[in-house]
Amino acid sequence: MTKRRDIEEHVRALGEIEGIMGAMKSLALMESRKLSRVLPAQLRVVADIEAAGREFLSFHPDMSIEYASHDLYLVIGAERGFCGEFNGRVLSALDRHLEAIKAKDPVLIVVGQKLLQRAEQRKRTVSFVEGPAIADEVPSVLIRVIDRLREFAAGDHGGARPSVTTVYHDAVANEIVIRPLRPFQQTHPLSNKQPIHPLLTLPPKVFFDQLIDLYLFSHLHAIFYDALLAESRARLAHLDSALQRLERNRAGLQRKRNVLRQEEITEEIEVLMLSNHVKSPQR
Repeated sequence: MTKRRDIEEHVRALGEIEGIMGAMKSLALMESRKLSRVLPAQLRVVADIEAAGREFLSFHPDMSIEYASHDLYLVIGAERGFCGEFNGRVLSALDRHLEAIKAKDPVLIVVGQKLLQRAEQRKRTVSFVEGPAIADEVPSVLIRVIDRLREFAAGDHGGARPSVTTVYHDAVANEIVIRPLRPFQQTHPLSNKQPIHPLLTLPPKVFFDQLIDLYLFSHLHAIFYDALLAESRARLAHLDSALQRLERNRAGLQRKRNVLRQEEITEEIEVLMLSNHVKSPQR
């Protein structure tokens, strides 16, 4: 009896866990669908800014961007768990990249609590920013990231723009991407035979600086949405696999419970039959 009750308690506990994980899976699914709508729109914004920058530089080819000599890595991982080896793959890709370029003491800005735990285990010197759990948190996270970038630029590099390389899961390409953020490095001539010079209300240098800021801010939005979408999909896959294992375990325990209950019923019948057999001669 005690063993069967223990199994029943275990089955009930697994049922509660299954309910919680099912709710988490539903939330991850909702977030994935939302990000799937938001990301394409943000990528179109980035493409439009890139087109404007190429057109501007076609008329102002002397414009240039001064970058700091030391590379800064913006490594984007998960803020929450239940996404398998999501963070481990990010750090493994970063390790391979740094080994290939023979980078020494890289400066890292780590985004995501779970990724930070992995990075600290590898004894890296990092700056940390809490990552977004949902799409609505991306703008506030970006503000904190940009503050870190400004601190870096003002600290030891004379105000030059930091040379930022992003490391993140790309949900569109379904792979880990290591991408330098150096806008407008390649320009293409205009196809129009009689191009019209752009009419600006700002001095060209001021306009170009603000265009770069807008591009980086918009591109970082797209990158964070992309990384968060990949995280949500990884969480969906991990939770789905965990729920399947949980269901198998619960089904196995239910079978054991039923077997024990059948044994108990058999014993009760045997006791009743034995009791009746003992009482029969006394009549």
